Amino acid sequence: MKTIKYYKLVRDKIPELIEKEGKQSVCSVLSDEEYLEFLDRKLSEELEEYLEDKSMEELADLLEVMMAVAKARGSSIEEIERIRQQKADKRGGFEKKILLEEVRIV
Repeated sequence: MKTIKYYKLVRDKIPELIEKEGKQSVCSVLSDEEYLEFLDRKLSEELEEYLEDKSMEELADLLEVMMAVAKARGSSIEEIERIRQQKADKRGGFEKKILLEEVRIV
């Protein structure tokens, strides 16, 4: 029997999908503290994957992890959107494509 080790946070239905393929998965449930740690790792992993191929699928994966992080930290995507909107109202967004090259102190 061949074994592949992963030790990473996966989506909820992944063990079920593995079993449907006739394979066995060994999983455990993380503590809340471990969950936050693995979510942070997953966030980095998904960002790296998006940066590699720029696909909307990878961007959606990144958003899914962001939503899980918000929930795990006692917030919500709606709260994040409210904060994002406040910052956009105060400081603007990124639509004008402005590159700040330097600031001169006079």
